[in-house]
Amino acid sequence: FIYQDKILRIYILHLHNIDMTKLMFKNLFVNRLDSVESVLPYEYTAFDFCSEKKMKRPSENLGQVLFGERIEPSPYKEDKNIRWASRWDYILESMPHTNIQWFSIMNSLVIVLFLSGMVAMIMLRTLHKDIARYNQMDSVEDAQEEFGWKLVHGDVFRPPRKGMLLSVFLGSGTQIFIMTFVTLFFACLGFLSPANRGALMTCAVVLWVLLGTPAGYVAARLYKSFGGEKWKTNVLLTAFLCPGVVFADFFVMNLILWGEGSSAAIPFGTLVAILALWFCISVPLTFIGAYFGFKKTGIEHPVRTNQIPRQVPEQSFYTKPFPGIIMGGILPFGCIFIQLFFILNSIWSHQMYYMFGFLFLVFIILVITCSEATILLCYFHLCAEDYHWQWRSFLTSGFTAVYFLVYAVHYFFSKLQITGLASTILYFGYTMIMALIFFLFTGSIGFFACFWFVTKIYSVVKVD
Repeated sequence: FIYQDKILRIYILHLHNIDMTKLMFKNLFVNRLDSVESVLPYEYTAFDFCSEKKMKRPSENLGQVLFGERIEPSPYKEDKNIRWASRWDYILESMPHTNIQWFSIMNSLVIVLFLSGMVAMIMLRTLHKDIARYNQMDSVEDAQEEFGWKLVHGDVFRPPRKGMLLSVFLGSGTQIFIMTFVTLFFACLGFLSPANRGALMTCAVVLWVLLGTPAGYVAARLYKSFGGEKWKTNVLLTAFLCPGVVFADFFVMNLILWGEGSSAAIPFGTLVAILALWFCISVPLTFIGAYFGFKKTGIEHPVRTNQIPRQVPEQSFYTKPFPGIIMGGILPFGCIFIQLFFILNSIWSHQMYYMFGFLFLVFIILVITCSEATILLCYFHLCAEDYHWQWRSFLTSGFTAVYFLVYAVHYFFSKLQITGLASTILYFGYTMIMALIFFLFTGSIGFFACFWFVTKIYSVVKVD
């Protein structure tokens, strides 16, 4: 038993001439030796019960062997021809199932690109015919016999219910989208090495703090276009609602780690620093963005909104909100579930994740797929004379997070061997944080794609 850095570590070195049947074994949970702080400051044979007949010490590091303050030569030689950027390639090439990973990712990308191309082609051809037919209606009798999505032109930009909450979600989703894009872009360029543990998360947190201005601006601008007047409540909810939920969940998980005495618990000083970044930098930037958002004029829509809302006709089963929302999340999830498996492995199984180029490509494919699937369903609903598209577009692509949650539950029971109550709570607590962030991210993509689509199609048709 060695007490080091206030953490009790148990190292099992050698067992000589012991009758194993007389021993009572218990489950031991030890920390991985993955940092310089956890390296033993002793030789392996320094203890009486670990003496060896042959004093041959193993090589621990490339180029040298560390035993306290002594350095001994290693059989490994330095290769001068290897570039600094390629120094980890020998580890990555030796990882198992690498070829399977590449084949699965490429297969997924080809399928998703094919489906996305089909959706885009159908949408363009159908819309072109609709617009041409609507613009050819010259007589009053033809105009009275309007059909399809042109019928709801006086209600399509009617403010949605719970517009305050929707605008807050969209502001936070915009913040998460920009943060994810910049983080993955830096990772692709090699600035965030997988060997430097924590660099990716640190970069994401710093970017999220600095991106409070876009969140406040988008939330305020959309809330104003929805006709809202409670701008103070909107600003406060944008600054505190979604970040507060994430921080509260994270704080509870950290309390459990403290209670278990785990070395993975974040120190109290670090939590105070995170709170300081949130309150002193992110919140003021959100207020500044909201100020500029409310100062600007509202978003001008291509058609006027009628004073009396139009009655939505009886919908078929496939055009009702819930079936469409469930179907809308399948295609986006299909393009990420393979990468999701590797990401979960890197988080919970301590495997190195290094395919940031493929991850960035999957990120782009996810954005395209969420946009096209949501636009397609939005078009069908507008053709069925249902103009409540705002929340539906957000929830359709956001439902991908529900599939992510279901897959995380499947991964927990099929791949992990977690038995303790505290460990189970930690897994699902952190998974809920990831699902919430993913919900806001994908939902915002769907809404802005549909907003662009609806604005585009109603601006190119003649409306009396």
